Amino acid sequence: MCVDAGAGITENPPMLFYLSGSIEYSPDLGKGWRAQVTPLLESLGHEVYDPAQDDKKNLTDVEMREFRSWKKSDLPRFRRTVRKIIAYDLDLIEQRCDAIVCYWDQYAGRGAGTQGELTVAHRLGIPVYLVCVVPIEEVSGWILACATEIFKDFQEFHEFMSARPIGAMAQASKT
Repeated sequence: MCVDAGAGITENPPMLFYLSGSIEYSPDLGKGWRAQVTPLLESLGHEVYDPAQDDKKNLTDVEMREFRSWKKSDLPRFRRTVRKIIAYDLDLIEQRCDAIVCYWDQYAGRGAGTQGELTVAHRLGIPVYLVCVVPIEEVSGWILACATEIFKDFQEFHEFMSARPIGAMAQASKT
């Protein structure tokens, strides 16, 4: 709980959830499932960081506009730019996030960012809520071991989240 000097004990602050999952290889750049889960988390009083909505991050206008084309035309420049994105996202997870919601579909395994994010979160003791819509036997043991909880769909995740007040979630993230 937070203590407000003027009012005494107040509600726990909202948690910040980072939405992890495929962007690069998803047909919709990972925007669909994030648009589905964001209102749920916000309705429960939480905050959300959606990397698919934050195109700018720490990039210059030129980097933001051009970096994907550099993968074919200027690999060193592409790599430097992606390293900036990696640093931005991992710093955010390390310094500000209270929990990760990860959507694991057929596209998540093609990239590497999701795996890196989950590994960092696990290592730091940040809860990872894995919504896994592919058969479990097709998911890397590493990913499964990084998960705090595993759900077969967003309905199951919704039920889990709805049954836990912010205070309980915040306390669970500290254990």
